[in-house]
Amino acid sequence: MAANIGSKRLVVGAHYGLRDWLAQRLTAVLMAIYALVFGIYAVFVLPPGYDAWAGMFASLWMKVATLVVLLALIYHAWVGMREIFMDYLKPTWVRLVAYVVTLVWLTVCAVWAVQILWRV
Repeated sequence: MAANIGSKRLVVGAHYGLRDWLAQRLTAVLMAIYALVFGIYAVFVLPPGYDAWAGMFASLWMKVATLVVLLALIYHAWVGMREIFMDYLKPTWVRLVAYVVTLVWLTVCAVWAVQILWRV
């Protein structure tokens, strides 16, 4: 027992813990605020119809805000999926394939979202 006094604990691994935990919480708060503001605006302010919705998303600030929230959503999804893969996919090759498939899918979703936002 005396030999352990003064020894440092060697921590190995990816060291994602606190940073990813905080990122999950911050992106969740950002998405919740956006959803709340967007929901209130859509229900109480925005007149029904395609023209009103297209007009709302035509403004640069709305495109930027939506893009920021979509990128937060993508990062939130990546952190969550990576944690699930690390916990439940034990063979390294299976985990790597899952990582690659998830990253490709999230990248395609991000590019598609940018195309949709800037098309309006």
